[in-house]
Amino acid sequence: MLFSDLSLYFEKIEATTSRNSITEILADLFRTSHVSEIGKICYLLQGRVVPLYEAVEFGVADKFIIRAIALSYSLEVDEVVKAFKKYGDLGKAAESLHTGKTAKLDVTDVYDRLYAVATANGQGSQERKIALLSEILNDLDARSVRFVLRIPVDKLRLGFSEMTILDAISWMLTGDKSLRGTLEDAYNVRPDIGFIAETVKKDGIKGLSHIRAHVGSPVLAQLCQRLPNAIEMIKKMGEVAVEPKYDGVRVQIHFKRERSRTQKAEIKTFSRNLENTTDMFSELQDVGHELDTQDTILDCEAVGVDAATGKLVSFQETTTRKRKHDIASAQKNVPLKFFVFDILYKDGKDFLSVPLSDRRKILERTLVTKKLLVLSPQIITEDPAILREYHDAQLKKGLEGVVVKKWNSPYEPGRRGYSWVKFKEEEGKTGKLTDTIDAVVMGYYVGEGKRTGFGIGALLAGVRRGDQFVTITKIGTGVSDKLWKDIRRQLHLIQIRKMPPEYADVNKALVPDVWVIPKVVVELAGDDLTKSPNHGAGFAVRFPRLVRIRTDKGPHEVTTVSEVVRMNANQSSAHRS
Repeated sequence: MLFSDLSLYFEKIEATTSRNSITEILADLFRTSHVSEIGKICYLLQGRVVPLYEAVEFGVADKFIIRAIALSYSLEVDEVVKAFKKYGDLGKAAESLHTGKTAKLDVTDVYDRLYAVATANGQGSQERKIALLSEILNDLDARSVRFVLRIPVDKLRLGFSEMTILDAISWMLTGDKSLRGTLEDAYNVRPDIGFIAETVKKDGIKGLSHIRAHVGSPVLAQLCQRLPNAIEMIKKMGEVAVEPKYDGVRVQIHFKRERSRTQKAEIKTFSRNLENTTDMFSELQDVGHELDTQDTILDCEAVGVDAATGKLVSFQETTTRKRKHDIASAQKNVPLKFFVFDILYKDGKDFLSVPLSDRRKILERTLVTKKLLVLSPQIITEDPAILREYHDAQLKKGLEGVVVKKWNSPYEPGRRGYSWVKFKEEEGKTGKLTDTIDAVVMGYYVGEGKRTGFGIGALLAGVRRGDQFVTITKIGTGVSDKLWKDIRRQLHLIQIRKMPPEYADVNKALVPDVWVIPKVVVELAGDDLTKSPNHGAGFAVRFPRLVRIRTDKGPHEVTTVSEVVRMNANQSSAHRS
């Protein structure tokens, strides 16, 4: 496929806000593409050249793109800057300056060149990136230039998620979304959208039956549901394992030992939203002596420790470790313990379908010294009173409560079912929401008075309904001046010209001044929930307050409408009692 043809598909997608229309356009694109192209096209649709979990970034700023345009079209930098100011979009600016020279580059050629840009490193790499981008521009038509330049600066933003791509793959095969469940199950185990698309294009849906957990490729984290009290938990789940709920950072550790135990092992870590965090946790590079295994995948929670007292520190302090610079200093200031609570793979065997009771035994045999990697404690019970007592004990220790897990359940990647349930609140608590809400920021309002100077005064936040997001509240309190500036800076990078197709039922009175793509997750507290015809969730948070930005969570993990309904029912029940 010629890249000029792919750019026509980009243009069609950009022109529509209908999610179904986007799905059909993508399905047609996938049917037309060759098996050797479809995976690369999927990465490009995401504005990348590798899966989300691979730490390959373009690392080019607007000023470098401007220099590449000037070099390609033999212009002064000031001329390009003038066009950029006019259009506010480097892609459109380059399109307007296009000289008319074109070559018939195919998708693979452009992909390979962009990959070379992203992977160029070392001394003089920025100049090489500029030269490579300039060569690409020289060989593309004007429309293609518009879209290809948006990729290195993360501004392609066609307004859909990986789930829409999965729908489109199903549509390619069947003309409907009937295979979405099978595709999503495979993606949750191997979240590489290019790999999934290429496998299906080559072998059909049956090709996905061979997908297993794989060291080096993260498995989507299993998530927790909510139940109101210990009695309901035991009634629904039966025999359960009860573990402390740490207020830390979810980390999935991938360990692979070289053939000789004297050689250094290969270790990678991933966050719950697929970010490669290996460089942030450098202390894990010497953890091989704590493990009795050749290779394994462990699920754990990293929590900061006060070096003087040995006590666990707050979430905010722990998250200071999530950085790309001054890592050694951060490691010294905030040492970590990794509380390991599950094992997904060991020595060539996938344990996702193995009951938790058996996985726990395997995990206990795998952890040797339990110094940096600490086996998370647990109790096994069928008694609500014992469960409640253990929960209250964790609250007294300053932890968030407990996670309750069905003792005979498999590990369900990416799923929020009743195999795992979180128990954070105190039973019988009234007057405030019994739990916080994780919401995605859908847009923001520029603000009035003092906040006008920040360029932001309130956020529009939403919860998940299926694959879409619906509003639940506006947030304007609980935010310091510094945090407003930080939030504004983050949201400016992901603002979009029109409402993303993932957003639904947004009341006209709530339309924000600026839309953003669903990426930033915030944790909210409030006094209670009230029924609301204005919000798509059907409820509004009364007196909402921003607790924190959840940098460790992705939009697929936000609270669902069904959870909000249950929270409201639990709240009403507590008030009546």
